[in-house]
Amino acid sequence: MTQPEILTFGCRLNTWESEVMREHAAALDDVIIVNTCAVTGEAERQARQAIRRAHRDKPNARIVVTGCAAQIDPDRWAGLPGVTRVLGNEEKLKAESWSPAAMNEARAVSDIMAAKETAAHLVTEFSGRTRAFVQVQQGCDHRCTFCIIPFGRGPSRSAPVGVVVEQVRALVESGYREVVLTGVDMTSWGGDLPGTPSLGQLCRRVLALVPQLERLRLSSVDPVEIDEDIWRLLEHEPRFMPYLHLSLQAGSDLILKRMKRRHLAEDAARVIARARALRPDIGIGADVIAGFPTEDAALFEETRAFLAQQGVPYLHVFPYSERPGTPAARMRAVPVPERKARAAQLRAVGAESAQRYFERLVGQELRVLMETPTSGHSEQFAPVRLAQGEAEVGEIISLRATTVDETGLLAERV
Repeated sequence: MTQPEILTFGCRLNTWESEVMREHAAALDDVIIVNTCAVTGEAERQARQAIRRAHRDKPNARIVVTGCAAQIDPDRWAGLPGVTRVLGNEEKLKAESWSPAAMNEARAVSDIMAAKETAAHLVTEFSGRTRAFVQVQQGCDHRCTFCIIPFGRGPSRSAPVGVVVEQVRALVESGYREVVLTGVDMTSWGGDLPGTPSLGQLCRRVLALVPQLERLRLSSVDPVEIDEDIWRLLEHEPRFMPYLHLSLQAGSDLILKRMKRRHLAEDAARVIARARALRPDIGIGADVIAGFPTEDAALFEETRAFLAQQGVPYLHVFPYSERPGTPAARMRAVPVPERKARAAQLRAVGAESAQRYFERLVGQELRVLMETPTSGHSEQFAPVRLAQGEAEVGEIISLRATTVDETGLLAERV
């Protein structure tokens, strides 16, 4: 019997959901599951390419397509060669969707905007990974002009504290040393729960109720919605990792307004300054879109200069990608070659910032979670390689950073 093959595209939430599907589909033979992403046209192109390759390599396999792109436009994906079933984002997480009888149905895609709850799933293993992800929130109630994801994920809904704690405890008992809390709009967690608790309160409860958990990390957060409990954890809790990844998108106020973001450049600058004041060694990441519609050379320079001034070491830069049905897709477009050129400039700024940041870590003792026998990530999410020897995968070891190269830090055992 051949275990289902899963091809995952996109975010950490998709990674978590792929593990849920792996368990549900374990009894199926000769099945390929493609978990798509709709954030960019490139993500969709890669998924289509993977489907065609899978059908060519394994023509007898049943291909099931799911994820945000399939949720938004199921007809398009159902028409690809080899695709026998399309599942919506709600359906893919239900065990009954993976029964032998259900597999004979070509499509199961419900109205995601009617979704009311975040289903509880106990995932205790992440294939090929040393850190684990836990979904704490699903969906988004905001309408940024460039983003199609709310129509793939539905309204914001939160996993209750008890469900999250149970999941984290199970992962720790399975041997995971680090857990990453993830969601679509993380900082909206709790808004639909009794008492409207904050994300920081959830983090405090997880750390208090699972004392064996060694490292807790957050995925992307909205700069203006970081609550006071998160700030206190950054300052006082050594098990709460010194790392923030901001959903920034631009450093130009006019572009941020046209994106319908909830922050301005000054707000993001204040967040970065506060984080560094509390934890001078903190690693800071940001998502940025290059070539958003109406962005001329002067507006682009505002973003480039902002990122250079802030010295954000972990930049995730995306050339703007039209998403049909979004307001931004109707705005005056920047030519595609110019988007790519601007993205390359921003990546160069990020590389320079990363180099300077890594140089500041040289000489420091770092606690590194080993993901291969010779490499891993520090608490600040700095990539670290052993200069000599090997370590056990999944172990957390103390290393002293000695030099910087093009991949990150080289280090030796303390």
